[in-house]
Amino acid sequence: MNTERPSYPYEPEFSLKKLISDRGNDIKYVLQFKKSMLLVLILAGLAGALMAWKWPVTYTARLTFVIDDAKSSGSGGLAAIAGQFGFNLDGIGGASGVLAGDNVQELLKSQRLIKETLLTPYDSAQTLSLADKYAQTYKLDQKWLKYSTDGKVIRFPIHTKAYTRLQDSLLHEITKSILEGQFGIAKTDKKLGFFEVNTTMKDEKLAQLFCVRMIKQGTDFFITTKTSRLRSNVERLQRRADSIGVILNKKTYALSSANQSLLDLNPAYTSANATVDIRERDKIVLSTIFTETVKNLEASKTMLAQETPTVQIVDEPEFPLKKNRMKYSVTVFLFMAGFGALYALYLIVTRKTTDASAG
Repeated sequence: MNTERPSYPYEPEFSLKKLISDRGNDIKYVLQFKKSMLLVLILAGLAGALMAWKWPVTYTARLTFVIDDAKSSGSGGLAAIAGQFGFNLDGIGGASGVLAGDNVQELLKSQRLIKETLLTPYDSAQTLSLADKYAQTYKLDQKWLKYSTDGKVIRFPIHTKAYTRLQDSLLHEITKSILEGQFGIAKTDKKLGFFEVNTTMKDEKLAQLFCVRMIKQGTDFFITTKTSRLRSNVERLQRRADSIGVILNKKTYALSSANQSLLDLNPAYTSANATVDIRERDKIVLSTIFTETVKNLEASKTMLAQETPTVQIVDEPEFPLKKNRMKYSVTVFLFMAGFGALYALYLIVTRKTTDASAG
């Protein structure tokens, strides 16, 4: 019976000294190709310079704002202390639902608000909307010519009540492109209520207008949603107070006229006295109702003022905006280092392949 053990391939022991020696030999081998390496570095540097020159310049508009909500200020200290230990108590004592805590960030990234912002005017003449300018800047208007039925550039007029299915789909495409990296909102500090909005686009004015108006749309929606119930109650009480006030004025004039007529009548006619009493009673009842209505109206207005949050702009984007472009020195260095390393690796690999085939 064969009791020999199976043979295994020989694995040499790891040697740091041999590893360093091999890498040194690789470097010496690469240095034999100084001329070709120099040529590769020159071509890589030129390619990097061309890349930096051709790379589109973008502009970043930055805006910082803070939401001051009186109803949520009671838990501010507790939330700040809890935030130091990693807990989030933004929902305690403050807004609820879509307006609670960090949900403001998702609200400002909603497609509805972005679409409404894109349909605001770009210039004072209101000939172009922000969507039109965006399509021009990113050459989308020429790309969309294939969808046009009359061969004309597709526009997004400002004062249009309803847009076509094609216009809506193209606006959705613009919105998707903006959300993929051109617009962002973040909290500067979890323990604070400051939010920072950044818009980066190829057109400086477009970036500035979109950033500012996006906050305007979000602020209006935020305040309207939070105070809609109280505002409708104030409007209802205001209409009621106005209508009762008109009726009360008529009753006052009627009572004054009845009192004047009573002076010229024969005292034997008692019905005139009854008419005056009835009108005076109606006036007293209406006056009481009017007083209570006005009291409730003023109380509702006070409550509305307390419930209405304040969105305070801290820093606005001002011209000139931050310009983003590739630096020639950095790009040239990266290209030279990258292509130089690849060429050196290619030389080493081909050398080892040649040595293995020769052996």
